[in-house]
Amino acid sequence: MSINEHHGMKPLEGLRPFCVRSEYGIEQRDDRFGRMFGDIPPNYTRPDILIEAGKVGGKMEDKTDKGRTMSVPVGMVFFGQFVDHDITLDASSTFDTVVDDPGEIANVRTPTLDLDCIYGLGPEAQPYLYEQGGPFGGVKLLTGADNPGQAGLRDDDLLRSPNGRAIIGDPRNDENRVISQIQLAIIRFHNHVAQTIHDEEGLEEHDLYEASRMQTTWHYQWAVVNDFLTDMCGGPVVERILGCGRHFYCSHVPFIPVEFSVAAYRFGHSMIPMKVQVKKGGKRHALFGPVLGKGFEALTDPKAVVDWHELLFTPENRQVERTQKLDTKLAKDLLNLPFIDPAAPAAEKSLATRNLLRGNAFLLPAGEKVAAAIGVEQSDIDKVIAKANMVNKEFGEEGIPLWLYILAEAEVIGRSQPNGTAKKGEGLGPVGATIVAEVIIGLLELDVHSYLGANRNWSPREEWNTLGKLVTVAQP
Repeated sequence: MSINEHHGMKPLEGLRPFCVRSEYGIEQRDDRFGRMFGDIPPNYTRPDILIEAGKVGGKMEDKTDKGRTMSVPVGMVFFGQFVDHDITLDASSTFDTVVDDPGEIANVRTPTLDLDCIYGLGPEAQPYLYEQGGPFGGVKLLTGADNPGQAGLRDDDLLRSPNGRAIIGDPRNDENRVISQIQLAIIRFHNHVAQTIHDEEGLEEHDLYEASRMQTTWHYQWAVVNDFLTDMCGGPVVERILGCGRHFYCSHVPFIPVEFSVAAYRFGHSMIPMKVQVKKGGKRHALFGPVLGKGFEALTDPKAVVDWHELLFTPENRQVERTQKLDTKLAKDLLNLPFIDPAAPAAEKSLATRNLLRGNAFLLPAGEKVAAAIGVEQSDIDKVIAKANMVNKEFGEEGIPLWLYILAEAEVIGRSQPNGTAKKGEGLGPVGATIVAEVIIGLLELDVHSYLGANRNWSPREEWNTLGKLVTVAQP
C-alpha cells in the first residue's frame, strides 16, 4: 500500500488491522529475528566502498558542529538505547558470516516492551532483585540505597555486588553512566508506583507487584509511543499507523526484523552528541570520558549523577540540551571508538563502517528499493540517492545501504509535521519512520499484556503521562 494514496483511491480500512501475511511460508518465532521486506532482493556493496565511507576523515565524519535539532531533547536518544536493550539482543552473529535466514539468530531478549531489563525473571525466580518481607516484599526493586555496605555513591546508584557489577535484568544497562541512570530512574518509578497503589488501594505483596508492574510498564509504553516515536518518527506517522493499521510489519507474533535492528533503529548514532551536560549549570562531559564513559563499576563521581530535568522536557521547563541533527554525519569519536583495541583494523573501530558491513552480512535490501515498496515518490527517492552519492559516488551504481539511505533521507526529507510539511534533520523520513514506528507499535499490538494489546482505551495518570515526568517523579 502506498503511503501517498489519493482521496477516493484508498482501500477499505479495518480488514487487516494487524496485517497478518500468510505468504511468508514459515512460522515466525518470537525468540528469533526475521525479515520485514523478505520479498525484496538483498543489496550488496563492495566492502572497500563501505570502509571508505565510514573512515575517520571521510565523508561521514562531522568535522564541524553540524548543529542541534530544535525539538528533540538529548535524553531521548539515550532512552532509545534503553528501549533497544528492552527488546533485542543478538549475541551470536558476526560481520564475516552471511545471515541468510535471520530466523536462525536467537533474540536473547523478549521482543516486547515488557521491561524485563528492569524486572528480570520476576520476584520468584530472581528474589535478590527485590525487597524481602513486609507489604513490599517481592514488590519494590532494590537500589544501591538499600545496600549499606556498597561502595561509592550508593544513594544515587544501582544495586551492586562486591565486584562492582550492577545487579539488574540486563547488564548492558550499566555500560555507561547515562544508561545506568535511566535504569535507576525506571526502578525508582516502579517503586513510586508501588507506594502510590499501596497507599490508595491497600494492596500488598503479590497483588501489589502485579498491579505495580502493569502500571509501570504501561506508562513506559505510553511514553515510547507518545514521546519517543512522536519525536523520532513524527506525529502524523504514529497517528496513521494507530488509526489505519500496519502495512509492512506483518506477523502472528511479535518479532524483531533485521531491517529494524541492523539498519533503521541505528539512526540514533547520528544524533549522539559527544559531550553532554547532565547537571544544572555544570560542564559538558565527554560521552566516552572518565565521568560519563565509565560502566560496570560503582558510581563514585557526583558529576555523573544525571539530573533528568536537564536532558528531557519536564514540568520544570528548563533549557534542555537537544540532540545532534539526524543526517549522514557522525561524531569523530564514533568513527574511532575509544573502547576498541587500538591495534584493531580501522574498520572495526568505526561505528559507521560496522553498521554498513552488518547490512551486507544480513542481506538487507537497498534503501531505494524499500522506499519504492512503501510508496515513496520517485522524486524524493532521487533526492536521497543524490545525498548518499555525496558520501561515495559509487553507491549510486551499487545500491544505497539501507542504514545510509535512512540517514540521508532524514537529512533531505526529514520528519513529517502535523501541518503536512517535513522538518529536515529533526527526525526520520518516510522509510525510517515507517520501519521504526510500525515495528514498535506492532510489538505492542501483538503483546496481549501491553496497553495496546489489552486495553486500547487505557490512559495514563496525568502526573506520569510523559517520559519527563516518569523519570523525575521519584528523583531525589
